[in-house]
Amino acid sequence: MKRLKTILERSLFGVCASIAEKLGIPVAKVRLYFIYASFATLGSPLLFYLIGAFWIKAKKWLFQRSPIFE
Repeated sequence: MKRLKTILERSLFGVCASIAEKLGIPVAKVRLYFIYASFATLGSPLLFYLIGAFWIKAKKWLFQRSPIFE
């Protein structure tokens, strides 16, 4: 069950999950705040979500360690 929860939490890009992990709050609260903010501002947090998704993927790609001499 825990594995399924992890898969579902990181289902799209993992932006809300990584924000919640860094802040130490439940993922569900971060998602709710994101939804509320999206409705209140007519969807502009979607831009921040996409930037966060790009940043997370770029950070994983840039900081992955690979041996130089293999």
